[in-house]
Amino acid sequence: MMNTELNINLQDTQWQFEYVDHDRNIARAIVYDESGQFYFVRERDDDFGKATLIETAGGGVEDGEDLITAIRRELKEELGVQVEVVCKIGVVSDYYNLIHRHNINNYFLCRIQSFGEKNLTQDEIERFHLSTLKLSYEEAVREYEDRANTSLGKLIANRELPILHRAKEIIERRISNPPLQVCRALSGGKGDAYVSGG
Repeated sequence: MMNTELNINLQDTQWQFEYVDHDRNIARAIVYDESGQFYFVRERDDDFGKATLIETAGGGVEDGEDLITAIRRELKEELGVQVEVVCKIGVVSDYYNLIHRHNINNYFLCRIQSFGEKNLTQDEIERFHLSTLKLSYEEAVREYEDRANTSLGKLIANRELPILHRAKEIIERRISNPPLQVCRALSGGKGDAYVSGG
């Protein structure tokens, strides 16, 4: 039974650990629309080399910013969407040994309310070549599995597939239960801090 947020701790199995010189607090989201399609970003070139990858939209939390504000900002920038933040799915702690970074990934489930213009940074356009992927759940799982053929793709799949699976479960429960009850059940009855109306 789903009654708590996920809390996953992962190690970098692709690059040897030397040291960690910084932590990055990150807000990420599994984003879906009313027809049940999921939205991700495609990245192709960064510090890890050239690769075609799938990843959830999101990014670093800015100084003085809370997680909800951060995820709304990131989704507007990367996907051009306004969202309802349904609930927090959980936290995945993982490491990128190649760049000596510890990632604290805070994952939310967000439902699209409206589409608008993206607001990508120059770096996201020119260096990362971010683009949007719209996929069914099954297509997204296959895409993560297919992209796990690179070292970074494997790290991302290990981090995000459990989150995607949980998101699917939450969405299915929302269909048959009132949203407030589902999110309260998922948070162990601790209230509805991350719940918006239905």
